[in-house]
Amino acid sequence: MLLLFMFAMTANAVVTRPVANMYSGPSAEKDVVSQAIYGTNIAILEENAGWAKIRTPDNYTGWMPAASFLSGPEYAHKRRVARVSTLFANLYRETNITKHQPLLTVPFETRLEVVSEPDAEEHRWIQVRLPDDRAAWVQRGDVVFDPRLLSISEMVEFARRFLGLPYLWGGTSTFGYDCSGFTQMLERQRGIGMPRDTQPQADWTGVTQISRDDLVPGDLLFFGSDKKITHTGMYVGGDEFIHATAHITPVIQVSRLSDPHWTELLVACRRVK
Repeated sequence: MLLLFMFAMTANAVVTRPVANMYSGPSAEKDVVSQAIYGTNIAILEENAGWAKIRTPDNYTGWMPAASFLSGPEYAHKRRVARVSTLFANLYRETNITKHQPLLTVPFETRLEVVSEPDAEEHRWIQVRLPDDRAAWVQRGDVVFDPRLLSISEMVEFARRFLGLPYLWGGTSTFGYDCSGFTQMLERQRGIGMPRDTQPQADWTGVTQISRDDLVPGDLLFFGSDKKITHTGMYVGGDEFIHATAHITPVIQVSRLSDPHWTELLVACRRVK
């Protein structure tokens, strides 16, 4: 019984880097397959010489350096939680932005455990507990409580907030998204848990196949070949789609579907059910 209890206590871990890479194997020389952001609860599946094979809440697995997380109970599980709603949020040791540099800068969607929430009329700061038990302060304007789910039209408009952010292979945060990480994040704002990678997204039972002529804003586009899908984006209307791409300019951008480059590569259109 004691061994089972110890295992249960150490099976969970919490990411302590603003964004932590996940690799295909236990080495930084391996390719990056995804990322997990600060405060994310992850499951430890296997350990190997300073590395751990982990599983993220969206059931994605990969290897992460042990220095990127702390083993222990779930973070932001029992207390009130604030979620970063701006592209980035600075976390400070005190309610003064001039005395010291931020303790951390964390990305959009970071979840923070609230310790103290002074009256909004008098105080613009919220005190939070970090995964390593340090206290920190975040400005109220950087976070929301119980964020509401977006409609499809709201999600399409919301996507434009990310224009110009860098493309990053394996990226899942505002420090850098890859194409499927970006569309997965957008659908998450609707409360929809979509697979992480492009091919699984296109094959997912949560989408239905549609034709190019039937596209409406919010539909997903998949590019590549009949045998392998390698890129995705979201249709925003007017022959345009938004996507994270390394093509020409490696940023999140709006492109035209009628551009010969993208027309030739388009292989599937999907609508989330």
